[in-house]
Amino acid sequence: MPLFQIKRSTQTEPRYHKNMGRIIVPVTRIQKTFLGIPIQTLHKYRETYHGRVKACKSCELASV
Repeated sequence: MPLFQIKRSTQTEPRYHKNMGRIIVPVTRIQKTFLGIPIQTLHKYRETYHGRVKACKSCELASV
C-alpha cells in the first residue's frame, strides 16, 4: 500500500443562491491521502445542468 495517493470522490452538497434557490449538486473533490486519510484537497469542482464543469471557487453559490 503506497503512503501517498490521489483519490477522487463525489458527494452531493446542498447549495443556495438568491436567484436559483436551494439546489443539491454533486461536488467532486480530488484529495491527497496519507495511508487512506485525506490530508489535502487539491481541487473541488461541480458539473452544471448543461454539462459544463465549474470550479467551486468560481461559483457564485454559497454553501448552506
